[in-house]
Amino acid sequence: MILNETPVRTAKNFAINNINIEDIKVLDKVPEFNNITITADTEKVDIKQDASKINLTYGLNEVLANQINFHSNQNLKLTTKGKENNETQIEFKFDMENNTLIDNIEIVAEKNTKSTIIVKYIDEEGLQAYHNGAIRVNAKENSNIDVIIVNFMNNKSSNFITIENTLEQNSKLNFCIVDFGGKNSITNYYSNIIGKNANNALNTIYLGKENQLFDLNYIAELRGEKSNVDIEVQGALKDNSKKHFKGTIDFKKGCKKATRKRKRILYVTFKYCKIFSTSNAFMFRRRC
Repeated sequence: MILNETPVRTAKNFAINNINIEDIKVLDKVPEFNNITITADTEKVDIKQDASKINLTYGLNEVLANQINFHSNQNLKLTTKGKENNETQIEFKFDMENNTLIDNIEIVAEKNTKSTIIVKYIDEEGLQAYHNGAIRVNAKENSNIDVIIVNFMNNKSSNFITIENTLEQNSKLNFCIVDFGGKNSITNYYSNIIGKNANNALNTIYLGKENQLFDLNYIAELRGEKSNVDIEVQGALKDNSKKHFKGTIDFKKGCKKATRKRKRILYVTFKYCKIFSTSNAFMFRRRC
């Protein structure tokens, strides 16, 4: 299965435009997943099982997107209401009876609200679990939201996650991805920064070992005047682990005085690791 296409193509010899994983089995019939724990202040965040269907700009591919739309077994919609920062934690724990998770999480940060959302994925050692999820964030005007994704799945499991954000005027979205687990851990991250003075920060840390494969495809499109995106990726690889990284920052028409920062740090601890990245780590297109 071909996944995670880049929006800007590079030369074929880089072998970075997409990734082909052959041992993915996409189930037509998905069992229930009930091992979920939610800790929240319901006066400051509204949580319902009615997330809307996804309509992704990029995503991993159509097959995985359709699986989320038609076969998801968790559909959470979180709407923030608090003016002071509050924390909501969602923990998905895989076990023998809950080994397949197709989750659709929709987060709406209402105007002038502050919140922190933490989503954890944890499984039992030795379990071959499967995760395919989408997390969408709509940061409305003057909202301030921190989203933390923690992947502690084991090295026999598969982890596929699509993240899509929309940032309105004066909104601030801080995204943190802690990516430690999965035989294959594939991430597509897209931010549509449409509002004036909107600010999106993305910090990722990954740790690869044994035969793990990480494929990271980060895309930001800046449309708002004086909008900003900061992307920092840090990680370490050892054994036969591999990491593919693709980054695209696209300055669209109207993004006058928009800015970006990017930083990539890699620690390689064993000579057998393989690293594939686009030239200079990021591709830029400016059309302001």
